[in-house]
Amino acid sequence: MYNFVAEKCELFVFAAVLIFVIPKFVIPKLNSIGIFDSGVGGLSVLREVAAQLPRERVCYVADAAHCPYGSRPAGEVQRLSLSIVKFLLQKGCKLIVVACNTATAAAIDELRRVFPHVPFVGMEPAVKPAAEQSKTRSVGILATAGTLQGRLFNQTKARYAVGVKVHVAVGSGLVELVEQGREDSPEALALLRGYLQPMLDDSVDELVLGCTHYPFLKNSIEKVTQGRMVIINPAPAVATQVKRLLAQNNLLCGEASAQPFYEFFSTGSVNGLMQLQKKHLPMLTEKCSHQELRLED
Repeated sequence: MYNFVAEKCELFVFAAVLIFVIPKFVIPKLNSIGIFDSGVGGLSVLREVAAQLPRERVCYVADAAHCPYGSRPAGEVQRLSLSIVKFLLQKGCKLIVVACNTATAAAIDELRRVFPHVPFVGMEPAVKPAAEQSKTRSVGILATAGTLQGRLFNQTKARYAVGVKVHVAVGSGLVELVEQGREDSPEALALLRGYLQPMLDDSVDELVLGCTHYPFLKNSIEKVTQGRMVIINPAPAVATQVKRLLAQNNLLCGEASAQPFYEFFSTGSVNGLMQLQKKHLPMLTEKCSHQELRLED
């Protein structure tokens, strides 16, 4: 009799553990959306998520200690991404946005394999709309080396850019300028001229921003392109996909009285993240917090 009761108790504990470790069955709709990037670039995605989903809470991680990701080996980016996702899941996040093109290219397949119960949204290169809209049949991609070397970008280009000339440029130095708040500086303008003038000379009329930091360079980009290129920022489409997946998984926060809150974590300078958040997303300042984060390997 004792063994039978003990066995039943063990089964009960096992079932309870299963329910605990599979968040799909227990995640409340009021839990946060997780968003991470190597730095502040993901704020361009958060801006769109907040606009489309104004009732949702968000937990944002800037891995400033390892920024930029673009030139790091894919294996290292994958390890860092796994560590950040573990933290976001500990925070109870109901969906995670990989708001970094390089991390998406290097890690999203592994993230989905390791955490099959978690809805992930990554940054897909916007080659398809650029190719479809181009009147000159010539499009440009401004991205990091990690993105341009990734499987996702090359598969997308092969599938959707048939008969279209694709010009690529690695935007070395641009991420660092955005992180320093110098996206409108003469240095940014000079770098962009070097990357974009060859595209302009070859009649590129659609420019894909292949890094989440680059939308913050829009003013400088427009000074160089002078209206000759349509600038494609994929962030609004990513926010739309977030909304769709939340609805599909019955995780949308539907409470009219729900109060959004934004938690910001940085593995580097918390003050730096705070200043750039206030600069780029000032509307969130009264309903957010900023904290230092030390990731576990």
